[in-house]
Amino acid sequence: MIEGGCLCGAVRYRAEGEPLFAVHCHCRDCQRASGTGHVPVLGMRRELFSYTGNTSSYATVGMSKGKAIRHFCPVCGSLLFGLPESGPHMVSLYVGSLDDPSVFSPRIIVFASKRHEWDRLAAALPEFETLPPRR
Repeated sequence: MIEGGCLCGAVRYRAEGEPLFAVHCHCRDCQRASGTGHVPVLGMRRELFSYTGNTSSYATVGMSKGKAIRHFCPVCGSLLFGLPESGPHMVSLYVGSLDDPSVFSPRIIVFASKRHEWDRLAAALPEFETLPPRR
């Protein structure tokens, strides 16, 4: 069980099962949404995900040409989770909102082509200039 929530406690979530993916995303949308150089993201199965409380959301058109819908707390502004149209079976959990961020073990870096020189990670992970090929 993976649980998390916002800074003020108004929104809580939980996800069951094993992660579908664990990435550091350097796309410009993640940079702008987070105010940082990248966002650590944990992908989970949407049917095993639930949340309580009210969220606000903002949608952008992602690289897939589908909407990337980010949910955040309307009270404190914490970025919580995403529901991408391109992956209707999954939810993207923003690792900073996890109760126990140590469950995150990144496997790859995506959108490395958008990474800033000042945001180099020391970890040796496979990198993809945009999204990795689908299996």
